[in-house]
Amino acid sequence: MFRKIPHIIAAAFLFVSGAAQADQLGDIRKAGVLRVAVFDSNPPFGFVDEKTHALEGYDIDFAKAFAEKIGVKLELVPTNPANRIPVLQSGKADLIVADLTITPERGKVVAFSTPYFVTGQQFLVTTDAPGKLEDYAKARIGAVKGTTGEQAAKARFPEARVLSYDDIPLAFAALRNGSVQAITQDAEILAGLLAEAPDKSKYKILPELLSRELIGVAIKKDEKALLTEVNTILSDLENNGQAEKIFEQWFGAKSKAPGARNFKIGAP
Repeated sequence: MFRKIPHIIAAAFLFVSGAAQADQLGDIRKAGVLRVAVFDSNPPFGFVDEKTHALEGYDIDFAKAFAEKIGVKLELVPTNPANRIPVLQSGKADLIVADLTITPERGKVVAFSTPYFVTGQQFLVTTDAPGKLEDYAKARIGAVKGTTGEQAAKARFPEARVLSYDDIPLAFAALRNGSVQAITQDAEILAGLLAEAPDKSKYKILPELLSRELIGVAIKKDEKALLTEVNTILSDLENNGQAEKIFEQWFGAKSKAPGARNFKIGAP
């Protein structure tokens, strides 16, 4: 009787070990659906189109490409900056494709793909406001909760009062009503925000960068097959020119937030 116990323990160990090494990519293919957490109010990365009421944007196009390449349907899961990682960890999404900056701290809880976008943090201020970042060392600065912009502003200007908002439209509203003297976010998001503003002539974006940001797709830790698949798809999108076409649509010369594509996916 007692000699059978080690075999029972061994079988139990194998069962637990196998469960711990579950293949999320296999589960996605079996379910036939890829669930991707995206923004719904951060143009041009993710927003609701006023005419179609559908989610559109740079990140949305990449999410569509992932689902198409894997061969499954796409389910978009709207989220905000502060809730991105919790949505992934809770199992409500398989990927985060929502302008998520790669940082060592985040890398402890999620796995990151190869960067698919490179940007930098800037300040949006009123046209009559000072033109240098250092002029805001003791100012009230608006930032989006849970973003690297929020962290960078606090680190760069410890004497400033950094006020956090759920999304960039709310931060912009705070700038409009005078609650803050500047707001910070990715350069492209600020450009897109200003392009849509009816009172855009009252504001300007300061040219100096607060930080340089590498943006990646986030995946649950230890899901090596899914991570490899995402990186392979990103590489393919770069090599076949589709990644550049997506950039041109949302950040090209004819877009509402024009900018230069000074990076290539997979390049150092």
